[in-house]
Amino acid sequence: MPIDSQFLGLRDSAAANPATLSATFASLFPSGVVAAELRAPGDASLLWPEEAASVANAVPKRIQEFAAGRLCARRALAEFGVTSFPVRVAHDRLPLWPEWLVGSITHTSGLCAAVVAERTREMALGVDSEVVGAAKAELWTTICAPAEMAWLDTLPRADQAAAATLIFSAKEAFYKCQYPLVGEWLNFHDLCIAPLAWGESQGTFAVHATRPIAFFNRLAATARAVPAVRCSYLFHNGFVSAGVCLAAPKETSAQRSDS
Repeated sequence: MPIDSQFLGLRDSAAANPATLSATFASLFPSGVVAAELRAPGDASLLWPEEAASVANAVPKRIQEFAAGRLCARRALAEFGVTSFPVRVAHDRLPLWPEWLVGSITHTSGLCAAVVAERTREMALGVDSEVVGAAKAELWTTICAPAEMAWLDTLPRADQAAAATLIFSAKEAFYKCQYPLVGEWLNFHDLCIAPLAWGESQGTFAVHATRPIAFFNRLAATARAVPAVRCSYLFHNGFVSAGVCLAAPKETSAQRSDS
């Protein structure tokens, strides 16, 4: 079948959108962040032409993943009254959101999700999901910094694959959060992830840079505290998901009096 014949989506196809709002993914973020998920391959026929153009030469699996992500994004955007907005792809492959919103998309085998928030509440969002155990042992030294490898060694062998996958997912989520703000490419060993309550199905983690990185430099330059960055994880239904967000600065009383 020619690729073009797959893309028959119309603007009124929102009614057929199989993506649903997700309390699971919303739990990774503060209130005000809307999440949607889809646990099935995306239907390419529901893509809008502007979206379909980005995967016109892609293989079917990639098209399904892309479609699932756009359907999740479409469902989340609808909660902000945004309809008929194609989520295009930027030159650096980032999804292009409405100017007053921020968002992030993730997809893995059997699961896709998108999160969206108003820019006045969150400066940036990052979400990632992985199948638990997807980070194979032979990749751990590539994914994990020495301190993370040392932490893995302290865990029971039965927990190590899940912990390594969490580290991978957390780094992916952090990368998605920081890149739109500072445009810096990061390697796995540039970050060190420290879960703060290992053993629980849901918790938080800290992110430490192993070298100076632009994201933390920006926070320091604006006198913003690192706790403004919220990092959460969740093990659920055979997946591990991570969410990272940077809260927008709150208006001070002095700023309000000047306005």
